[in-house]
Amino acid sequence: MLKQKQWVLVSIVGAGWLPFVQAADQLDDTRWYVAPFASFVNTGGDRRAADGWGGGVGVGKMIDEHFNVELKGFYQGFGGDNGPWDLAGGTADVQYYLFRDKFSPYAVLGLGGMNTCASANCGVGFIGEAGAGASYEVNEHLLIRSDVRYRYNNNLNAQVQAGTDEFHDMTVNLGVVIPFGDKPKYVAKSETRMPPAPVKMDCSKLDADADGVNDCLDTCPGTVKGALVDSKGCAVRLILKGQHFEYDSAELNSHAKELLDGVAKDLMAFPQKNEIEVQGHASSEGSASYNMQLSQRRAHSVVEYLKMKGVTNKLSAKGYGETQPIADNATEAGKSENRRVELIWIED
Repeated sequence: MLKQKQWVLVSIVGAGWLPFVQAADQLDDTRWYVAPFASFVNTGGDRRAADGWGGGVGVGKMIDEHFNVELKGFYQGFGGDNGPWDLAGGTADVQYYLFRDKFSPYAVLGLGGMNTCASANCGVGFIGEAGAGASYEVNEHLLIRSDVRYRYNNNLNAQVQAGTDEFHDMTVNLGVVIPFGDKPKYVAKSETRMPPAPVKMDCSKLDADADGVNDCLDTCPGTVKGALVDSKGCAVRLILKGQHFEYDSAELNSHAKELLDGVAKDLMAFPQKNEIEVQGHASSEGSASYNMQLSQRRAHSVVEYLKMKGVTNKLSAKGYGETQPIADNATEAGKSENRRVELIWIED
């Protein structure tokens, strides 16, 4: 029964991995780290052994927004009918983070070797691990991390235990991650756009940023293209319509990134100090609760992308699901209008 449950876990982890295996757009935190941990081992019935404890340490590197690689060593021990058992080994792990935040869930795959001793019988074999976990950032120099893993062990005819060389265990790991150095800050990578040079003309007849407010009254020159403005020419709302995300996903497509690149350049070249709330909205397709979650994740994706591009405004993400339609959800055209992201400038 335990073995069947463990294989189900591997299948779930493997299926969840596939949609996310793709490179991040830009390098973020790439620090090295050390990760000591403690382990609880739930042994499979094939060992005829009790559960046990152990620990180890890993050394790893954050590759980009999604991936870590890590080398770790461990020791675990437990009793049993033919014990005591002593396990000592190591793996090379690849961790995939769905997103990086204060709480960051991830999936992990590991391959390695392990020396197994049951009483006086010892042998070296192969191990493979798969599982899922999460980390919690206490501060930029300390994270708490835990995961649950299925482990397959083949002792390659070593006959550590008569009758089988294959073993199936479950491990629960809890430890900390200690990165080396300071966490890097986002750096703008866009060209600086200078305000237009003053022209000695009648400003009441000029509208350099084409926002509908003449230059004599415009206190916010260089308005983001397409934004609605107030009587002083300062942006208050920008609606992003069209297909900006992959289907049923919070992943920005190339069209959305191109559009947001322009928005980021304008915000950096002509900054307004207001806070901006990024709102996600959905059509009525699907359940209300799912649409609320999807719109929140999409708003979060836009916030993270603008931050990555160097926008210094205070940005917050909020999903509204299907609660604020601007068109009739009974038609395809209306649903398309309702699937949108809005940037709202909050007054100081």
